[in-house]
Amino acid sequence: MKYVSADEAVRLIKSGDHVYIQGSTSIPETLVAAMTRRGHELRGVVLYSGFSVSDREAPYCKPEYKDSFFVDTCFVSNNVRRWIAEGYGATTPKFLGEVPSLFRDGTWPVDVVLLNCSMPDKDGFVSYGVSADLAFSATECAKTVIAQINPHMPFSYGDPVIHVSKIAAAVLVDDPLVEVPTPTPNDKEIAIGRAIAARIPDGATLQIGVGGIPNAVISALSDHKHLGLHTEAMTDGVLPLIQAGVIDNSMKKIEPGRSVACLALGSRHLYDLMDYNKEMIFRDVAWTNDPFIIGQNPRVMAINSCLEIDLTGQVCADSIGTRIFSGIGGQHDFVYGSSRSEGGLSFMAMTSVTNKGLGKIKPVLTPGAGVVTTRFQTNWVVTEHGAVNLRGKSLPERAKLMISIANPADREALDRAAFERFGYSYSRIK
Repeated sequence: MKYVSADEAVRLIKSGDHVYIQGSTSIPETLVAAMTRRGHELRGVVLYSGFSVSDREAPYCKPEYKDSFFVDTCFVSNNVRRWIAEGYGATTPKFLGEVPSLFRDGTWPVDVVLLNCSMPDKDGFVSYGVSADLAFSATECAKTVIAQINPHMPFSYGDPVIHVSKIAAAVLVDDPLVEVPTPTPNDKEIAIGRAIAARIPDGATLQIGVGGIPNAVISALSDHKHLGLHTEAMTDGVLPLIQAGVIDNSMKKIEPGRSVACLALGSRHLYDLMDYNKEMIFRDVAWTNDPFIIGQNPRVMAINSCLEIDLTGQVCADSIGTRIFSGIGGQHDFVYGSSRSEGGLSFMAMTSVTNKGLGKIKPVLTPGAGVVTTRFQTNWVVTEHGAVNLRGKSLPERAKLMISIANPADREALDRAAFERFGYSYSRIK
């Protein structure tokens, strides 16, 4: 493999090209910066991205590049959020597990993919380690692969591996990966975590996300046995359970004995543990998030968070009113997958109020808010005030249950709204 400079490598990008930029904590920042430096000579380059974490705003998100680069993302991450909110880019709604089909059927053509890869192994393969998710399918479909070869990238097993002969231009870099600190749960999150953990049986397969609530759940699972991990994001939070043998993956039907994810978000400690570790595998998100694959595992526990829920169980997780804040991610994929699993459950967890003290359980969703999980799919809903199961409940019954776990200061107004909406069918419920 011949190394070139970043500026030379990105000369393979032409005006009008469609370029996929790898995400997770592995944005190829050196290549992105070099591409941006060509902004004065490029026009109409479409940039695809998914879930990404950066310590800076993307350099191409500046007014002088508005005709050079157009951002089209399926997940509004922190590095492009302001740019999209101001109307310079766009987001395409799609279940994360179905995004690879956009590449594979040509709906989203891929001319160039920008990767952040490990050093080559003895056989000439490099790994794009922490991010198989969309990177695998985009690379499969790309006409041209440009990679930065980075000693900080772990070599992970599974799908994110490519031979150096398929890389059109390689750039040697020394770019540490972004590290995502493990949040310490507060008292409300600890209460939520315990309520969820109490309903998780031994031998369950976990899908668990990122943040204070997931870490509170993990902390409450230390006395469980034979748990499995088939999730979207691998985080530091699960490492104590793996190292203690609580997660041993012995009861899974899909990839027994191995923890499965499509991306990683964590510390250097996590990345080091991933390196050449055959007990952790990373796969194409079209596979990890396939509900029919997820559902083959027993007792799948899907644990997700959200921004607000209405009295009937409609869940908004991606927008604040009309403003798209994030994306659907794999929430729907795992909620549906858990419903197909023998003994499976899904949990929608949130604190009952925002940081500003506004209630998250509402009579109706905020105007413009998107429904990520429909009321037909919502199972358990958990706040610091308790856990309720909406499965098999009528709309007035759901309203009564939702009010019972709402912020106490909001319950009277919610009760009036429920009566106005459902009438006697609501008031008759004890």
